[in-house]
Amino acid sequence: MTFHELFIHSGLASLETGNLLMILIGGLFIYLAVAKDYEPLLLIPIGMGIIVGNVPPVKGMLLGVYDQGSVLSYLYFGVTKGIYPPLIFLGIGAMTDFSTMLSNPKLILLGAAAQIGIFLTFIGSLILGFTPSQAASIGIIGGADGPTAIFLSSMLAPDLLGPIAIAAYSYMALVPVIQPPIMYLLTTKEERLIRMKPPRVVSRREKIIFPVVAFLICAMIAPGSITLLGMLFFGNLLKESTVTDRLANSARNAMIDMVTILLGFTVGASTQAQTFLTPKSVFIFGLGALSFVIATMGGVLFAKFMNLFLTEKINPLIGAAGVSAVPDSARVVQMVGQKEDPGNFLLMHAMAPNVAGVIGSAIAAGVLWSVLGKF
Repeated sequence: MTFHELFIHSGLASLETGNLLMILIGGLFIYLAVAKDYEPLLLIPIGMGIIVGNVPPVKGMLLGVYDQGSVLSYLYFGVTKGIYPPLIFLGIGAMTDFSTMLSNPKLILLGAAAQIGIFLTFIGSLILGFTPSQAASIGIIGGADGPTAIFLSSMLAPDLLGPIAIAAYSYMALVPVIQPPIMYLLTTKEERLIRMKPPRVVSRREKIIFPVVAFLICAMIAPGSITLLGMLFFGNLLKESTVTDRLANSARNAMIDMVTILLGFTVGASTQAQTFLTPKSVFIFGLGALSFVIATMGGVLFAKFMNLFLTEKINPLIGAAGVSAVPDSARVVQMVGQKEDPGNFLLMHAMAPNVAGVIGSAIAAGVLWSVLGKF
């Protein structure tokens, strides 16, 4: 075999500028994960997947996620058919404590208010010419919930699954960068210093009853959310029942880790430059950022609105945790709050709108799927 023949059968022969750009983006994701500690459990699998997916395959060899019969295409099946997201929700449920939300139910409203980003971006996407199904899938990025965005996109807009998934996980990872400026802009120093009463102790009975009752209520409102919320509340019941610790531990450790690896890597591998670098992808990233910003603003502003009627004031910073990036947005609230007052502990309070946001984004996705899935 001559050097020329060897070159022709290598990836270098068909390497394009777009592939090099995407490989650099994959490297940037890995850098942000390692050097800046931005969601390493997400960005390292996605970053490596982007690099793998942009090595041009040799003609006639089944290697990429879009080559039917390849190993990667079988792994990517869990993304395209919406299998991985419910499994992640099962693990999230098994590690979630709804106590703070149950002890102060009015904070649920902050999680609901943050979903405004989804619906305003949905309207904006329609105006820009996206189909209703595509607009719904783009709008859900504002929930900062990667699994929900992937699940809805796989059902309504599989052609946009790659850019929507990358956008959703990118903004989840950048929560510590995006949210603080918005929080400072919309609140005064006096508001950021508000201290809230410790949450009451929630009984074991309440914790066991909640996932069953909450699921039934949510499922009746939005039947399309059954898959995601059914797994979320099932995982939570495994945890709170205290008689299925083995199952709960498996769900929140080994299983969610394995699914996160597969989902992140295959989503990254789906970003081949030839299919990923399009004008639509640029619009999706822009609209996704707008959606996330509006969602954060919605939560903070609604907390300020609630304070007009409450005798016991809410620290409006916790409204930013209404997006469902669990627990990162709650940690950002704690970080910003403690910069103003090192003795102010907002983390537990912020977890209430945070977990409410997970439920809210799943309900929003269920409503959109129920309405638009017929078209």
